[in-house]
Amino acid sequence: MVGRRGRALSGWRTTSDGIEIAVRVTPRSSRNELAPGPGHAAARLNSPPVDGAANAALIELAAKHFGVPRRDVRLIAGDRARLKRLAISGDAEALAKIAAALYQAEP
Repeated sequence: MVGRRGRALSGWRTTSDGIEIAVRVTPRSSRNELAPGPGHAAARLNSPPVDGAANAALIELAAKHFGVPRRDVRLIAGDRARLKRLAISGDAEALAKIAAALYQAEP
């Protein structure tokens, strides 16, 4: 994916205290899973998009996938949108390796 300024964009990036990832959510799916997508991860969730249930399920799924406690995963953008940004706190290098595998990119 290429941004407006011609730079390559990634679905994830490292930060000072962990990583941020872009996720496209599909609620009311038959199962919970996190898979690669075009420029972002694709999260399929059992939960409906009602009263924050899908957001809570996304946080739980991301925490499980990245091996961190739920308290270390925060929704930072897209509260009511399908495309969301999550901040995941922890060892940035270890989290970057997991994100690179998920996004099928170099860390």
